[in-house]
Amino acid sequence: MKNLNEGIILVSGGLDSTTLCYLFIQKKIDFVPLIINYGQHCFEKELQSLKDVLPKAYLDKLQVINISDIYRFSTSAFIKPANLWEDNITADDLYIPYRNVLILTAAASFARTLNYNFVYSAFINSNHAKEIDCSSEFFNNLESLLSEYGSVKIEMPFRNYSKFDVAKLGIEIGAPIGKTFSCQASQHIPCGACPNCVDRLEALKRIKDEL
Repeated sequence: MKNLNEGIILVSGGLDSTTLCYLFIQKKIDFVPLIINYGQHCFEKELQSLKDVLPKAYLDKLQVINISDIYRFSTSAFIKPANLWEDNITADDLYIPYRNVLILTAAASFARTLNYNFVYSAFINSNHAKEIDCSSEFFNNLESLLSEYGSVKIEMPFRNYSKFDVAKLGIEIGAPIGKTFSCQASQHIPCGACPNCVDRLEALKRIKDEL
């Protein structure tokens, strides 16, 4: 893992970003947590999870950006909550066009207003992610673009990690991963079937099996 510098960490109240925050805390590197409301139906749950997992010193620094109007006409099940009792939700139903482009460029723009040169994202190498803008090629191209036309560098310390790797690290450094929320399909209770939930359950099962 590369050396870490002070900057903004994109947070969501999920396992990955929470672990990244606690990694910074362990290394005594200051950061500003930033959560972006892009219209995801679980935003309030994500925000509450953040309040449950972040130490008060960092919760006081929490910044919120609301860009939810961009996806107000989206039919994605990540924006418009589905009826999980009746609807057969697939990964394709959860797709949001250009979501990661939007989040990362918004964060980079915001970072410059705070005179930070680094934005950290806890995106991982997921076997279940279907989005084009979740690929390593995409992230490499976006990093090059932002660094070439500006001073902000996007860093993804967990890019080559699996969910298992991140969960294991989180446990080792004392991150409260049991309080995190990572579901894409449900607003309140993890559905257990969306890509995020599947990754999480498989990782925790593997950790349990290795104990």
